[in-house]
Amino acid sequence: MKHSTSAQDFSVQDRFGRTVAARLSESTATLPYDISERLRAARMQALGKHRVAQTAPAAHVLTNGGAATLNFGEGEGRLWHRLAALVPLLLLIAGLIAVNMLNDDFRAKELADIDSAILTDDLPPAAYTDAGFLQFLQSRREQQDQ
Repeated sequence: MKHSTSAQDFSVQDRFGRTVAARLSESTATLPYDISERLRAARMQALGKHRVAQTAPAAHVLTNGGAATLNFGEGEGRLWHRLAALVPLLLLIAGLIAVNMLNDDFRAKELADIDSAILTDDLPPAAYTDAGFLQFLQSRREQQDQ
C-alpha cells in the first residue's frame, strides 16, 4: 500500500471522478425532480468542501541542508503555536536556574562542612598552611597503605 501520492495518482483519481460524475449525470434525467434537486444540492456542498479542503493551510516541513523545521502555515492560532513553542524553552531555562541554585547551595554546604571541620580539629588552622605538615600527611598516608 502506498503512503505517498504523486501527481500521476492525482490524475488517475481525477479521471475516475470525472467518469463517475458523467455516469451519474446521465442517469439523473430519469429521476424525479425532488431527488435530482437533493442530489444537486449535495453535489454543490461536496464541491464547496472540496475547494475549502484544497485552500486550507497545512503544516509542512521546510528543509535546508541537514536541518528541518515544521511550519504550521498561516491562519488562526499562529500566535498560540509560537507561544506553545516557547514553553519547552522556558521550562529548560527554569530547570537550569534551579540546578544552578541547588549546585551553589551544595557547594556552600560542602565548604561550610570543611571550615567547621578545620575549626573544630585539634590542630590549629596555621598547621594546614605549613609545608612540612603536607609532607607529614603524605608520609602518614603511605604508612597506612602498607
